[in-house]
Amino acid sequence: MSYQEAVPQVKEAFKAQGFGTLTEIDVQAPLKEKLGLDMEPYTILGACNPDLAHRALEAEREIGLLLPCNVVVRAHDGGVLVQALDPQVMVSVPERDALQPIAEEADTRIRAALNSLNPEGA
Repeated sequence: MSYQEAVPQVKEAFKAQGFGTLTEIDVQAPLKEKLGLDMEPYTILGACNPDLAHRALEAEREIGLLLPCNVVVRAHDGGVLVQALDPQVMVSVPERDALQPIAEEADTRIRAALNSLNPEGA
């Protein structure tokens, strides 16, 4: 798929897993405008699953520093690359075991969203 098709499809894939898109940052445009730099199309999506976010905030209020979950969509080698931050970071940074089941559920949902974008399932 093209980059222009990918961003809305990624948002839909995450929506199917209970994530809304809170932010959408076009990295390419401000780098060109402010610094005169050219780079590939690159978007950062701030995805949030309200239930998982609430549970994480109940376990550790400071976890808000790591929310929402960032998903990157970028043009790469003639195609599109979609990457998401590993939710296990939520557990390792504050070192709170209570966050482990929340991170595991977020990981399952994020992987399902990413896998749904690849028709080959790889």
